[in-house]
Amino acid sequence: MATLSILGGRVIDPASNLDLVTDLHIAEGKILAFGTPPADFSADEQIEAKDHIVCPGLVDLSVRLREPGAMHKGTILSETRAAAANGITTLCCPPDTNPVIDTPAVAELLQHRAAGMAKILPLGALTQGLKGEHLAEMGILKEAGCIGVSNVHSIVNTDILRHALEYAANCELTVFLHAQEPWLGRNGCAHEGAISSRLGLSGIPEAAETIEVARDLLLIEMTGVRAHFCRLSTARAVNMVQEAQAKGLKVTADVSAHHLFLTDKDISDYNSQCHVCPPLRSQNDKEALREGLRHGSLHAICSDHQPHEADAKRSPFAMTASGISALDTLLPLTLQLTEEMQIDLMTLLGNVTYKPAQILGIEAGTLAEGSTADVCIFDPNKHWTLSEENMHSLGKNSPFLGWEFKGEVSYTLINGQVVYTHGGEYN
Repeated sequence: MATLSILGGRVIDPASNLDLVTDLHIAEGKILAFGTPPADFSADEQIEAKDHIVCPGLVDLSVRLREPGAMHKGTILSETRAAAANGITTLCCPPDTNPVIDTPAVAELLQHRAAGMAKILPLGALTQGLKGEHLAEMGILKEAGCIGVSNVHSIVNTDILRHALEYAANCELTVFLHAQEPWLGRNGCAHEGAISSRLGLSGIPEAAETIEVARDLLLIEMTGVRAHFCRLSTARAVNMVQEAQAKGLKVTADVSAHHLFLTDKDISDYNSQCHVCPPLRSQNDKEALREGLRHGSLHAICSDHQPHEADAKRSPFAMTASGISALDTLLPLTLQLTEEMQIDLMTLLGNVTYKPAQILGIEAGTLAEGSTADVCIFDPNKHWTLSEENMHSLGKNSPFLGWEFKGEVSYTLINGQVVYTHGGEYN
């Protein structure tokens, strides 16, 4: 395995509280040393990183790859390449593939087809077929590489959910929960409020999220399971999770990058690119999500990547597919928060590196000596505008098309090997 030196970059490792301009040396796929290398070290390759930031590879908690089941929207190869091009070295795949990740065969397929690009960590199904009726074989799924379990949608039967959480706790698996009560707003497509009423769109009320969070928190306390709330969207839900954490419950939560920037006002012209689930909420909710990041009740920012073909977004708003192709905007939106929220870069990079790695319980998101050399090198001062032509994902469905961003990935390393170089070169 080749040795490599990254020279003169600003190395930021939130996990180690490290921020300094120095050289970084890699050998055998691991971080070997900072600064002066060992006497017997000789680099086979050098990367000049002056005026660049060198940080751990990003860890994304929610990426739909669309394979198996919807390869016209994306494939494992296309989306892991897109991840690598955007500095994402590890990604978590929800279980709602077709077929569902409720057997070892599907879990192993996802991991084996990554083709040396971003590492795929599958979530197993909490119930068979995600139907909420019979528990999945969680122990077997864990052995097959599933990093946690999720049902994606709410389990209507509370007794089944209780037993599922107990089983997951017994298997020492984190349960990834999507908080949307199944009846309130079941036909909705937008946040319930003045804007959805004016547009004539069926609404999804705030209570659809908060009622589900309340039920789940009671069951989490009852079963002792380690749980993670995915993509919270309301101020009240953030407060409820913060209170649960203060009580000592083993609860974490994340937020999508687009919920930190967009609100229901962005759907005012029936922009189907803003059709997402959970829906874009009010300005007050957006500010509360940002505060949740600031005070730590929200631990991670994820892309919630859901690529679609163009036709999926061309129908009337309510009939379009929900979701955003978001791998290309995770890092630049995170960097933009440093200016808009006046939070230091190290803290926000922690929300997309070591903190999501901690949620997953994996050794990633760090540049500590001896750790796996998954590295993102980006130019923080590079200005660029998002267009369909420069998006790396197969899906071009993004409300951020035309936005100007600052910060662009130059190199991505996985296991110490350069897998992406700016300009579209993949190794």
